[in-house]
Amino acid sequence: MNPKDPIKKAAAAAQSREDRLKSALKANLARRKAQARARSGDEAADRPEAPEDKD
Repeated sequence: MNPKDPIKKAAAAAQSREDRLKSALKANLARRKAQARARSGDEAADRPEAPEDKD
């Protein structure tokens, strides 16, 4: 087997592409989670606090 075999190059390229896509997806998910956490924190700060019951 020749190390410069086109089939092996294609397989390595496909694996490299999968690795890039996997890392991009992971980064995107982390960014979206951070945005969602920031939004939920902002919404909680914008809501007025419930009045306390005073008997």
